[in-house]
Amino acid sequence: MSSFAETIENITPEIYESLKLAVEIGKWPDGRKLSQEQRELCLQAMIAWEEQNLPEDQRTGYMGPQECASHAEPIPNLLFKSNALH
Repeated sequence: MSSFAETIENITPEIYESLKLAVEIGKWPDGRKLSQEQRELCLQAMIAWEEQNLPEDQRTGYMGPQECASHAEPIPNLLFKSNALH
C-alpha cells in the first residue's frame, strides 16, 4: 500500500474536484454517503493536494490578508449617539 504522500502525488485535478464535491455535499458521485472518517480523509487529501498545486489564495480556508484591529476603520455606534443624555 502506498503512503499518504504517494497517494497525494497521484491525485489528478479531476480526482481533486471529485473529492472536493464529495466533501461539500457529503456523498460520493454514486450517491453513497461519506462516513465521518471518509470526509476527514478527503479533506486532508484536498488540503495536501492544494498545498502542492494551487496558489495560496485558491486553497481551502484562505481568508485573505488579515489586518490588525488597530488599522481597521472605526465602527460607528448605532445604538447610542455621542450627544445622547444618560
